[in-house]
Amino acid sequence: MGASQISSYDIAVVGGGLVGASVACALEPLGYRVLLVEQVPFQTSAQPSYDDRTLALSNSSCQILRGLQLWPGLQAHATPIREVIVSELHRPGRVVLQASEMGLAALGHVVEARAFGGVALTRLAQLGGLDIRCPAAVAGIEVNEDCVRLTLREGEQQTSVSARLLVAADGAASAVRRLLGIPAFTRDYGQTAVICNITPEQHHDGRAFERLTRSGPFAVLPYTGDRCGLVWSVPSGDADALLGLAEPEFIARAQQRFGQALGRFLKIGKRSAYPVKLVRAETDLHRRTVILGNAAHAIHPVGAQGFNLGLRDVAVLAEVLSGAAHADPGAADGLSAYSEWRRPDQAETIAWTDGMARLFANPSPAAALLRSAGLILHAVVPPMRRRLASQAMGYHERVPRLAMGLPLDGHR
Repeated sequence: MGASQISSYDIAVVGGGLVGASVACALEPLGYRVLLVEQVPFQTSAQPSYDDRTLALSNSSCQILRGLQLWPGLQAHATPIREVIVSELHRPGRVVLQASEMGLAALGHVVEARAFGGVALTRLAQLGGLDIRCPAAVAGIEVNEDCVRLTLREGEQQTSVSARLLVAADGAASAVRRLLGIPAFTRDYGQTAVICNITPEQHHDGRAFERLTRSGPFAVLPYTGDRCGLVWSVPSGDADALLGLAEPEFIARAQQRFGQALGRFLKIGKRSAYPVKLVRAETDLHRRTVILGNAAHAIHPVGAQGFNLGLRDVAVLAEVLSGAAHADPGAADGLSAYSEWRRPDQAETIAWTDGMARLFANPSPAAALLRSAGLILHAVVPPMRRRLASQAMGYHERVPRLAMGLPLDGHR
């Protein structure tokens, strides 16, 4: 069944997860009429973005979230990262990145994705000029000269809406990308990340640990109270067995992999897993359409850069759209400015995470020597170490205003 009247918006955001909700919050002060479309009901545990994962938010991401007015609600759930310790399993070399060396109180903060979801949903309910269609799926897209027309499937009905700009923030398996015929490069790393909360004997004191292994990172992140977030990358064929281990056996294996830096592991929370893949769209632009977040670039979790990269997409899009010269949000020059701005950061972050993942998976002695030499150099050469810390915090290339704690230049 078709709708007799088409609802019109300035901007339609498809995807209400971590990045899509952030886009809606970023657009609020700009005066556009915005529609947010999400396929999975927000209040269900099936909402894939708001799960038990721990989000390692870089310093620049925390600044962006302040600008989106999400940080006041998140702060009570956030644990500061004061030190990051990077090492390789069974190999020499260790890099310690310290907030104090950078003149900061924290390199970033850790927040559970579920807590982020609760704060984001509360904020979305407060936004003026925002309509939400949920649950609703995009069944068709028609791109016209002055707008994009979306066919939405809502239960047994189909409705139509139009927008001058379409923002695809619907994840690595993006329906928008598929419906527009935009190809994506995919690399399956053959790894699965097993995640859970873990309680160690000693307090983390704001320390994050990333132990690099042949099957991906084994990361222990500081979390609220006495807990830590555990991200354990294993060969995909081993994931089900690891998930099915009795708690004492899982703890014993995790302890063997991590060592005694936090004393004994005492107990763990619920375990879950997700496959590790690189997905990169061939382009992040289409006529009157911009693709961002995981829909444009789902990356390897080494260095915990995925959501941070998506938040920088959000900050740049908001800054471009805040310019008075781009009163039409879908104008080609504004979208081109966004893409050109984001290209270096995206390319560098993807190359770094992909290169690290493949270098540490390489079994050759030459690769092992290169890895150890790199860790040792970063450990003993302060400028290299500070550059690595700055990159991890999101302060490289051209930095958007929100990431520097500054307001957007102009409002409509």
